[in-house]
Amino acid sequence: MPTSGAPTPAMRGRGRDASTAARVGQAAAAPQLSERAGQGTAAAHPPEQAGQVAAAPHPPERVGQDTATAQPPERARQVSVVPRPSAAAGHPPRVAIVGGGPGGLYAAALLKRLDPAREVTVWERNAPDETFGFGVVLSDETLGGIEHADPVVYEALQRHFVRWDDIDIVHRGTRHTSGGHGFAALGRHRLLEILHTRCQDLGVRIEFRTQAPPVRDLTAAYDLVVAADGVHSTTRQTYADVFRPEITGHRCRYIWLAADFAFDSFRFEIAETEPGVMQLHGYPFSPDASTVIIEMREEVWRAAGYDEMDPRESTDRCAKIFAEALRGRPLRSNNSAWTTFRTVVNDRWSHGNLVLIGDAAHTAHFSIGSGTKLAVEDALALAACLREQPDVPAALAAYEAERKPVVASTQRAARASLEWFENVRRYRDQPSRQFAFNLLTRSRRVTHDNLRLRDARFTESVEREFGCPPGTPPMFTPFRLRGLTLRNRVVVSPMDMYSATDGVPGDFHLVHLGARALGGAALVITEMVCVSEQGRITPGCAGLYTGRQAEAWRRITGFVHRQAPGTAIGVQLGHSGRKGSTKLMWEGIDEPLPSGNWPIVAPSPLRYRPDSQLPRELTRAQLTDIREQFTSAAWRAARVGFDLLELHCAHGYLLSSFLSPLTNGRTDAYGGSLERRLRFPLEVFDAVRSVWPAERPMTVRVSATDWAEGGTSDEDAVEIARAFAAHGADAIDVSTGQVVSDERPEFGRSYQTPFADRIRHEVRVPVIAVGAISSWDDVNSLILAGRTDLCALGRPHLYDPNWTLHAAAEQSYTGPGIHWPTPYHAGNRRPQTGRTDTPKPRLSLDD
Repeated sequence: MPTSGAPTPAMRGRGRDASTAARVGQAAAAPQLSERAGQGTAAAHPPEQAGQVAAAPHPPERVGQDTATAQPPERARQVSVVPRPSAAAGHPPRVAIVGGGPGGLYAAALLKRLDPAREVTVWERNAPDETFGFGVVLSDETLGGIEHADPVVYEALQRHFVRWDDIDIVHRGTRHTSGGHGFAALGRHRLLEILHTRCQDLGVRIEFRTQAPPVRDLTAAYDLVVAADGVHSTTRQTYADVFRPEITGHRCRYIWLAADFAFDSFRFEIAETEPGVMQLHGYPFSPDASTVIIEMREEVWRAAGYDEMDPRESTDRCAKIFAEALRGRPLRSNNSAWTTFRTVVNDRWSHGNLVLIGDAAHTAHFSIGSGTKLAVEDALALAACLREQPDVPAALAAYEAERKPVVASTQRAARASLEWFENVRRYRDQPSRQFAFNLLTRSRRVTHDNLRLRDARFTESVEREFGCPPGTPPMFTPFRLRGLTLRNRVVVSPMDMYSATDGVPGDFHLVHLGARALGGAALVITEMVCVSEQGRITPGCAGLYTGRQAEAWRRITGFVHRQAPGTAIGVQLGHSGRKGSTKLMWEGIDEPLPSGNWPIVAPSPLRYRPDSQLPRELTRAQLTDIREQFTSAAWRAARVGFDLLELHCAHGYLLSSFLSPLTNGRTDAYGGSLERRLRFPLEVFDAVRSVWPAERPMTVRVSATDWAEGGTSDEDAVEIARAFAAHGADAIDVSTGQVVSDERPEFGRSYQTPFADRIRHEVRVPVIAVGAISSWDDVNSLILAGRTDLCALGRPHLYDPNWTLHAAAEQSYTGPGIHWPTPYHAGNRRPQTGRTDTPKPRLSLDD
């Protein structure tokens, strides 16, 4: 399901992508545009603003390939190429484009329009009127970019669009409508027709029903070769050693169909059948036709028997299941087939004078409608770079530098959306409005605040169902853990300060933790506090294994309780394990001390890094000692007034090392199966829980994945969380990684949240989400969607100790979910700034 680009047309034509459109539009101003209705354009699809999504969804196997390989090779005639003339002969530049889908045609039109002397040839295996799929969706944002780049083309496209603003989400028979999204759509045949006509008007040579010559021949004969030959790109395959593609399959089957009536909105609906959950995505693309995509997990598809049905039977079955949504109308196909989506990522996009665009270079899941969008944006950026750079190599380098970050961001959003739909069964028991909100914000590009701008009434109805008092953002609703009620959902995440002396926290810790407690968060958690001298990470780590350390912590908890009433302070207890005896972070993170080392221990004698100290394998007696160290530290923590205790079982420290198969190679009762690897961490948890006051909550921090082959998996993380919850954990603090040094994390905005989301819904235990959550808008979105119960933020609180207070001020919130310290109360409004606008002219005169 595409995600709308902007709430209102007022935002049209802005941002980086609109700037790119302007670059091409200005450069191409000289050639005259055709005024005929339906003509194509050199700027028909400029990119949207960063972070926005448009263009029709399309199955990569057969639909919307931007490809010359969509039909079997025997249907295409073969041609030979003429060798490239010598550059000294002053020949006009020659461009070959492999693939006549929207991306290839758009590139051809742009390149010819920018330089009419260019000889541009497109090879397209299909006939002009032969394509798969049905409709192409564009957001207001994209249309704004088109209008900005070329008003004439914008007006021509306008003649063929159907428009709508609403998204309807049907959940267990209840329909919820969210408005203000701004879509337009037209038929894919019409889009190609426009581009064909424009290319022909400009003098582009299109070889229909023709297989492109071998790419090696093309690169020898042409100055530039553009490979727009789709997800199954032969070009990419030919130079796989250069482009280094990574192709990932996914879990759902889907099919591209159509209905002969127009939905009045974008519609999403789930059907809970005996084989499992099935889902419909539908939208109009003409006054009398709609695209309909039916999707379900592979195992549901097989259990329902679709793998054994012929195409007609399959289509009829889909129509019957979603008869209400289709108003009893049949579905039709266009040689449609069930397929699975494949995400394509390439390390490089160019090689010599050869460049990849569109699905040949990258794919992004159809549920955010990005295939055609990305292809035409690639073409636009490529044309602009060729215009701006002195030669082809420089242009292709500039093109990659410009496009790859944009595409990577889109692919992250598409991956989040894809995974949401793969796991839609996880959310089916949510309240219906929350389900709808969760769906709309699934990719993290539409957020709580953004949705409020688009449709305040819908967003407020979700907040009421969630339990937000009037005028209260979700992040400022209270949450209860055992006997502790937190006044809001913000947690200051544990952050090692490496500033203690002999394990004793000093003035720095008082100011650091005190300032953040005054800053409005409901819960402040200390750095990992070590349970023994041997369990320190560095010489600067704080501890809770002596009376002197305990008294220093009492000073800090006392300050928080006196000066920041209503703020809770938690302690995180841990043991460094094989990651101990290292330098302070800023002197060399994870590097061994040059002198003064202490012996380190681990489940197995495995180094963290090749240059790390070799740990000793723990004996049964040592395991007992360490368990008692945790118990003693917990007893001290209770006596000095901590409100919550978190057991650190993440990031490759001792208890985490027991959980991961990459770090636990034991053959006794504490190694082997997950159940055995859990045994010692659970023994420690039980021992700590036995001395921790019954009314005070206890949480566990876990690494939900090791980001390494053979390590802890998503499924393992669920079982680990389930085990701790069964032993009495009040919440699971869900982090990832830092278990092995050769990890390969997939960083991105709130990138660890999906792990917390899964644990919350499958284990039914409260969770704390962490990891690149940086804005109050993200916190509101995650809480309201039901993906987490609390959000822990680290770096934002280093940047701004008063982050939560400022979040309240920026949302004009003054209720009980926040407390401004009395001396700070005068600062509870954003300070005025200097004037940044200029007076508008009082009178405008026409020349």
